[in-house]
Amino acid sequence: MSTTNRVQEAQLEAILAHPSYRLAHEDQELLADADSRPIRLQLELLKPERYLRRHKIQSTVVVFGSARVTSPQQAQATLAEVQARASSNPNDDRLPAAMTRARQQVRQSHYYEVARRFAEIVSLRFQEEGRRDFVVVTGGGPGIMEAANRGAFDAGARSIGLNITLQHEQAPNPFITPGLCFQFRYFGLRKMHFLMRAKALVVFPGGFGTMDELFEVLTLVQTGKVSRVPIVLVGTDFWRKAINFDFLIEEGYIGAQDVQLFTLVNTVEEIIATLQKFYGGNPPAQDANQD
Repeated sequence: MSTTNRVQEAQLEAILAHPSYRLAHEDQELLADADSRPIRLQLELLKPERYLRRHKIQSTVVVFGSARVTSPQQAQATLAEVQARASSNPNDDRLPAAMTRARQQVRQSHYYEVARRFAEIVSLRFQEEGRRDFVVVTGGGPGIMEAANRGAFDAGARSIGLNITLQHEQAPNPFITPGLCFQFRYFGLRKMHFLMRAKALVVFPGGFGTMDELFEVLTLVQTGKVSRVPIVLVGTDFWRKAINFDFLIEEGYIGAQDVQLFTLVNTVEEIIATLQKFYGGNPPAQDANQD
């Protein structure tokens, strides 16, 4: 082979190997680039929608709540473990904090059962082969999210998980329907998907993430950006202590009518009754909840 041919062959290999020659949709470096953010946003809007249509998901009920709440069985096991440590090593300085947290988890674990039972009941009542309404959708993680997905799983029904990439790796809980678990890069698109088919919002106690999600929905409903849906806050004592709505009214930061946007309840039966009252006992009709 002549020197010229070798140079041309090497040149051709370099051309074919260079990222510039890749098909654009196969170029991972391009898709990860800052300039491609609009494309990534569009893909995160498009991809879940395609799967939800395939599964004939008509409407959803969104369940928010803390990832730190554990099942009663797990909470009791944790408490027993801490008590055993206290018996064998009573001078451990870490024990008082661990005991306090373990007892908190036992007290809070009833929320796990309420979320699980609610999801099971609503899934049994509204999911049919030709039309799937009030399909449970959660953030896809542990805690209250797991409980709600688990309730739908126990009912033999579909449920959705909208997971998100975080600094600390978060795996989806195992009770989400395969094909209906999605991973998001952007909180904004994830929130949009929570609400696009939402016909009810059930919110359990939680921290920053739960509060953020709740107030996002309250703001959108208050301003008319989305249709009015029942917003149910589970745990009357928690919510009255965590957020002083009366004080906000007294100070004029919200109107007295704004507290009518949500309902405070404590039990599964009260959640179901609130949804039945809002919709007259019938599945909601599908409409465009958000443009």
